[in-house]
Amino acid sequence: MKQNKYDDQGFFDKYKEMPRSIGGLESAGEWPALKQLIPNLKDKRVLDLGCGYGWHCRYAREHGARSVVGVDISAKMLERAKSYGGDPAITYIQLPIEDIDFAAGQFDVVISSLALHYIADFEAVCRRIAHALTPGGTFVLSVEHPVFTARAAQDWHYGVEGERLHWPIDDYQSEGLRQTRFLDNDVVKYHRTLATLLNALISTGFTITQLSEPQPTPEAIAQYPDMRDETRRPIFLLVAAVKGAPTAG
Repeated sequence: MKQNKYDDQGFFDKYKEMPRSIGGLESAGEWPALKQLIPNLKDKRVLDLGCGYGWHCRYAREHGARSVVGVDISAKMLERAKSYGGDPAITYIQLPIEDIDFAAGQFDVVISSLALHYIADFEAVCRRIAHALTPGGTFVLSVEHPVFTARAAQDWHYGVEGERLHWPIDDYQSEGLRQTRFLDNDVVKYHRTLATLLNALISTGFTITQLSEPQPTPEAIAQYPDMRDETRRPIFLLVAAVKGAPTAG
């Protein structure tokens, strides 16, 4: 059964309290870097996988996208997305990411933000995304960084006074399911090495054009001081790729 923690009321209530849930894209630490990877969206057909509250869907429309489809497994997330107002050019679909089955070349841009580390078969999803993209189309994704997902604990090594000494990495080469804690709940994520992630994209017909391991901006740290420790190790991996060979210029 595909995981759908966000329709658990207790989990969803905690998620609603996160800065990114309240403040939107500008409160997401990785957003300034992710925004730089997104191509010009003017007149583009956009697919957002794991769309959640619909922040990226609305961003795409604000920047000229012709149409947007947002996919999420959670009814509660989609209900919240729709509550921000109707836009006839945005369509929300309740569906697991693994089950997408769009027409060949239906989209020009696919975005997926912090959703694909919940997917057991990353390569299979990449194959479906490649099918749905037009030749030369762009796939922009963010996932939790392999340095962050290697250990199920996903936590610092602490000193005797509770100070954060360092971020431990172990079992990096042991890929697969990790039973982790997120928002005081048990959550299943999947750890993959950096090589596995990138090779899955390459093997499904993508050319990788840019990578990013973003740090919080000074402005974000000033607003949320707890983010300061996010500069000590990567938490996110961002990738931009195009279907087929990149065009010249």
